[in-house]
Amino acid sequence: MRKMIAYCGLDCEKCDAYLATVNDDNALREKTARLWSELNQVDITAEQINCEGCRTDGLKTVYCDSLCEIRKCAVKKGMDTCGSCPEMDTCRTVSMVIGNNQEALRNLK
Repeated sequence: MRKMIAYCGLDCEKCDAYLATVNDDNALREKTARLWSELNQVDITAEQINCEGCRTDGLKTVYCDSLCEIRKCAVKKGMDTCGSCPEMDTCRTVSMVIGNNQEALRNLK
């Protein structure tokens, strides 16, 4: 599996935080911070929009690094992704993503 597929199956290479980081795009950081702040009802600054992928060493957003329940579970269980977990099909945690995103589900299978 490609290293840039997140634990949940999302493609980190398509994430605005990743794109802003690898392209050093401050305008995209600002846009992403505004959107994510609005969507999550929290204050997110452009300075917090830095991520090199949730399964790689390096920068991560605060959410991906320490708040994402999917990532925390997979790391705790020592799974490469949720696709490696025998409980994936019944897991309520990852279902938040794969229940709404067929590409993420395909990436895990």
